[in-house]
Amino acid sequence: MNFLSLRAFVICFFLLFQSAVINAQTNSSSGYHVITKHTLGGEGGWDYLTVDAQAHRVYISRSTHVMVVNEDSGQTIGDIPNTNGVHGIALVPEFGKGFTSNGRDSTVTVFDLKTLKVLSQIAVGKNPDAILYDPFSKRVLTMNGASRDATAIDAKTGTVAGTIALDGKPEFAVSDERGHVYVNLEDRSIVAELDPRGLKVEARWPIAPGEEPTGLAIDRKHRRLFAGCSNKLMVVLSADDGHVIKSLPIGSGVDATAFDPETQLAFSSNGGDGTLTVIHEDSPESFTVIDNVATQRGARTMALDAKTHRIYLVTAEFGPTPAPTAERPRPRPSIVPGTFTLLIVGRS
Repeated sequence: MNFLSLRAFVICFFLLFQSAVINAQTNSSSGYHVITKHTLGGEGGWDYLTVDAQAHRVYISRSTHVMVVNEDSGQTIGDIPNTNGVHGIALVPEFGKGFTSNGRDSTVTVFDLKTLKVLSQIAVGKNPDAILYDPFSKRVLTMNGASRDATAIDAKTGTVAGTIALDGKPEFAVSDERGHVYVNLEDRSIVAELDPRGLKVEARWPIAPGEEPTGLAIDRKHRRLFAGCSNKLMVVLSADDGHVIKSLPIGSGVDATAFDPETQLAFSSNGGDGTLTVIHEDSPESFTVIDNVATQRGARTMALDAKTHRIYLVTAEFGPTPAPTAERPRPRPSIVPGTFTLLIVGRS
């Protein structure tokens, strides 16, 4: 082999090797990436997001109000005021209403889904955090952190149906839409199964090796729950008997999880390291981490549009972290004014 032939062989081999590496990377990746960012600005922190796929709206909690944003353009199209300490937003299209959990006021704001006009305020337990609608019981439930209980509200009439004592600090909650609601009890590292109609706890399931669970999602078809935990694990457990099926590594600072039934993908939004962990449900007994998508530091909560398979996250730029105090032993860093941003993550 002469020098020119050897050189051609080496170049060809290098190109083939590079192509193989790229193909291997492509095959192992979820294909998800940040498609676009919309700077929304405004003041206040944030917590839960909720997507209304029918109306193409994203509802974003902002401490004292709720921003309503067009999910395609990123334009702010409305605002729900006077939701002091708002955490979450639950939508009930069958009754044309939305509900917000207002942590500082220990109330729920009821608003009209079409006009966004506030309809009423409902007193609930202390510091309501997560909020969801259970279509089986036709009730909206708030998970109240300070009073360690759940308040059930008749979604049609807006009257309080009762309270469920939880014996733990509740975080995210999901419904199987068949008569059961599941909630993370963060301080006890437990998932509790609730009866929203009978207003009682039916079971409590430890989720070790997971610790301090926050995010919770559900695969209703295969009866699987996905709990995002502070020790950088997603724990998969049975929604029937609570046994732990698998624990998988995720990023740091998780707050929310989601599950897409069509793609069989579970997600955790990890604000600590600015990633989105993507896990594939290979079968109801087998799960694989397939990606850790770069998002942005602080993007810890999210909402999934199961129709478009896009994920919406929010964050901002941060300044220095204040010194700890007795009232705030673990202070969060300051937010740079005007930098609040909506991130859209998808496959195209």
